[in-house]
Amino acid sequence: MVIACPKVSSAALLGLLITYGPACAADALTIASFGGQYTASQKKSQYEPFTASTDVTIKSVDYNGGLAELTAQVRSGTVSWDVVDVELQDLDRGCADGLFEKIDPAQLPAGSDGVPAIADFVTGSLHDCGVGTVIWSNVLAFRDPAFPDAKPSRIEDFFDLERFPGRRGLPKRPHAILEWALMADGVSPSEVYRVLATPEGLDRAFAKLDTVKDHAVFWETGAQMIQLLADGEVALSAAYNGRVQSAISEDAKPLKIIWDRQIWNADYYAVVAGTGAKGRALDFIRFATGTVPLAEQTKYIAYGPVRRSSQPLIAPAIAATLPTAPSNFSNALAFDAAWWISHGDAINDRYAAWLVQ
Repeated sequence: MVIACPKVSSAALLGLLITYGPACAADALTIASFGGQYTASQKKSQYEPFTASTDVTIKSVDYNGGLAELTAQVRSGTVSWDVVDVELQDLDRGCADGLFEKIDPAQLPAGSDGVPAIADFVTGSLHDCGVGTVIWSNVLAFRDPAFPDAKPSRIEDFFDLERFPGRRGLPKRPHAILEWALMADGVSPSEVYRVLATPEGLDRAFAKLDTVKDHAVFWETGAQMIQLLADGEVALSAAYNGRVQSAISEDAKPLKIIWDRQIWNADYYAVVAGTGAKGRALDFIRFATGTVPLAEQTKYIAYGPVRRSSQPLIAPAIAATLPTAPSNFSNALAFDAAWWISHGDAINDRYAAWLVQ
């Protein structure tokens, strides 16, 4: 007879083995995430401690985001992922399309300070179909030796090839880069999405991108972006703050982050609809999004935790490298996932055509 492991709070998970012994030992989960240093940070702060507490083994799968592969699994009834790490725009769309199970926030444990989860999580990090994990940012980053004199420090500098010469790294997705193009062209952060929603505003953003296209190298993954910067293939690039900070801290790469008008976003854990391990998946999410695991994750990647109770547990030197540091966050723009869901298909098509023109 197989005894099912109960659903418990993260604080109680450590006692599972004592209570249930080997009956829980044969369970497993498959978790899809974005790979590289990000998944490594999840393994160290969440996967491995969860396995140590429950004997639930975790198989890690890398993917590049989006919903295509997940949709194919759910629609065909051959679900091989149990938990997936998703960005907000994919969570919104996937939830509406029935790709994820609903999650009741009342099932989440309170913070280590006793504050209920609903108040402990930052605004916007709890979703009908997912639980927030980290706050990360789209930033600009540059290779320090490429600019021996004046250093780029503003969004406008990315588009200033005369003062700051060198090749530019651009993502193969339009997210963030179109917003920056408008801001560099004089649009205030508070007006970006209103302007970008107009035909004239969209034309204006693409016209600004045209000014650097002949000097652009396009990347698809965070690993490619870092390699381009580290190898000197590009001097300045759109980037993910955690990948860049890891290259600086872990690999001593001569890179610098430009925090000016960073565009911040959040990642979420979601349970895949149709998984045969829904209970274990929810247990993992309750554990992984607890106060301590989220604080521990900042030791391995420079993403801010979504729980307020995690902040006091973070060393000041680490806290200063996070997107949520006050000095870094002063003129940040919140990524508008709902806007991209409404406008993204047409803009993605136009951006893809622009790439090959």
